[in-house]
Amino acid sequence: MRIILLGAPGAGKGTLAEQIKAKHPVAHISTGDILRANVRNGTPLGTQAKGYMDSGRLVPDDLIIAMMKERLGEKDCSEGFILDGFPRTIPQAEALERILSELKLSVDGVVLLEIDDETVVKRLSNRRVCRSCGAIYNVLYKPSKKGNRCEICGGELYQRDDDTESVIRGRLKVYHDQTAPLIAFYDKKGMLLRLSQTDGAESLSEALDRMLRERKA
Repeated sequence: MRIILLGAPGAGKGTLAEQIKAKHPVAHISTGDILRANVRNGTPLGTQAKGYMDSGRLVPDDLIIAMMKERLGEKDCSEGFILDGFPRTIPQAEALERILSELKLSVDGVVLLEIDDETVVKRLSNRRVCRSCGAIYNVLYKPSKKGNRCEICGGELYQRDDDTESVIRGRLKVYHDQTAPLIAFYDKKGMLLRLSQTDGAESLSEALDRMLRERKA
């Protein structure tokens, strides 16, 4: 299975990726993870990216694309992959097509996780994270049985700075501005699969498996 995940912050991309990995031996590739790994390992690309990140600037497309090309060529991608957070723009999508062509690979589908903005705001603004182990809770949907303490390690639960309503709405605006053209790009190619958590009793991964089977039939 080789898929691209699209969706707003809080749409459930991480949840879907976990469900897929539980059933399929695929690599979950996140742009953020790749950046952090390159910086942590002091690679030439990571060193260049760190300069941008330290100054608060966006890492240029050419660096992101070079890192992605290296990552997709690694052994664990041979059984399949989930791309999460890449591509974000049309130029990145076009670069990805060139990379996959060079690697003689193709994508089974581009999965758009559909969710309305108010649900995202409600979900993320109530998220709490453990300072010690990073466990994630939600005041409304998955509260800790220990109040403001982590059930796992007893660490303090806190709200991330980017989980406040004003920041979330700003992130959503950026997402819509960047992703609307990307959705149209893949829809025109007949690659887009629309997935919603209101699709019935199926889990997200079950719904996706069904859609991929129907697409191949």
